[in-house]
Amino acid sequence: MKKLRPQLDAQVITPADAGYDATRTVYPGGIDHRPAVVIRPDRAEQVAQVVLLARETGIPLSVRCGGHSTAGHGVCDGGIMLDLAKMRALDIDLSTRTAWVEAGMSTGEYTTATAAHGLATGFGDTATVGIGGLTLGGGVGYLVRKHGLTIDNLMAAEIVTADGQVRQVDAHNHPDLFWAIRGGGGNFGVATRFKFRLHPVQSIVGGMLILPATAEVIQSFVAEAEAAPEELSAIANIMPAPPMPFLPEDQHGRLVVMATMCYAGPPEAGERVLAPFRALATPLVDMLETMPYSGIFPPEDEDFHPLAASHTMFVDTIGHAEAETILDFLRTSTAMMSAAQLRVLGGAMARVSPDATAFPHRESRIMVNLAAIYETADEAGPHEAWIRRFANAMRQRDHGAYVNLLGDEGEDRVRAAYPGRTWDRLRVIKAKYDPTNLFRLNQNIPPAADG
Repeated sequence: MKKLRPQLDAQVITPADAGYDATRTVYPGGIDHRPAVVIRPDRAEQVAQVVLLARETGIPLSVRCGGHSTAGHGVCDGGIMLDLAKMRALDIDLSTRTAWVEAGMSTGEYTTATAAHGLATGFGDTATVGIGGLTLGGGVGYLVRKHGLTIDNLMAAEIVTADGQVRQVDAHNHPDLFWAIRGGGGNFGVATRFKFRLHPVQSIVGGMLILPATAEVIQSFVAEAEAAPEELSAIANIMPAPPMPFLPEDQHGRLVVMATMCYAGPPEAGERVLAPFRALATPLVDMLETMPYSGIFPPEDEDFHPLAASHTMFVDTIGHAEAETILDFLRTSTAMMSAAQLRVLGGAMARVSPDATAFPHRESRIMVNLAAIYETADEAGPHEAWIRRFANAMRQRDHGAYVNLLGDEGEDRVRAAYPGRTWDRLRVIKAKYDPTNLFRLNQNIPPAADG
């Protein structure tokens, strides 16, 4: 692979080079793939060179933005790892409240830069996630009820398709491809730039609220989140309390509701909206305050690479029985850390038609993510079995899945992310733009046989 250096106008890193191991490290633990070569382009034309190289040689191609793929899809074994880390340019147009940003920038970097102008685009809930991967899968974050999914604010994109063409896509140019990349993941090419709509978000009222976890508190928290105005988006993690210095020591290890609240509206109204949550029980920790939107993203430990069993799903309701189920399972977990995460959806996200984009879960009411974090790979079996039992106990009418939180779980789970006609339509578009399935190291959608 060293012969690539003079052929490609991009940074080439091989296993013999310093920095190779750091470059191939991704966020999830237990991923130890060794690409034959890592290529770091700095513009779309270089990306096109790499795509054509993979196409011509048949060498597997993985694409990394921030490295947070739960399945570790950003790094491959023995193939080409296309790392977009050098593609981080951001151009904010204040007159139109739009921004063009390259796919390798992190969501936190973008959020901090736009917050300086009192503007925001909603992404996820972790600042180190790459914009590219998060956007292509949908984007469920702290502004989801007020301003919709990330893809609901995507106005255009630049994408390199399997034929090496750099395409500009929007509602009028390649509208089928523009539809597919809004939720369909990395199946259709390498997205290199995005144009986003920006919203005025001068500040938010939010932060961390920790309550004792009882069935009544969990049920009531969800009910309050559903009844709240759409300016409020919240994430509730039911979990054993970690040994945080600001948490009373006698609470460490006890089950708590560790909630992150985000009210994107006037501070006075935010205080009124958050009051019912504070009243559910005497808070163990109350860090709710007025802050810049960027302040909702906490600092992260760069050395944290968790081994985890997980499951993402949607449910219609969290009543008393479901709350008791959550508590019962968490009490029986033998993992180093276990959690059930609840996110009430609706609002702006739900006002978009399910067939308007490749994210079909517009009518889903509550997203649930179950996780068990453990220490060594040989522990995986019992924790994965516990997750399966937990998911089966929580399952309701909605059998969907959020693609950005899927692990390596097989085709049936990918189909759950794209049920019904969405799957069929995506396969036809896949056949048009990537008939040989060059972009297959992802939550894969195979091309239609008759496409």
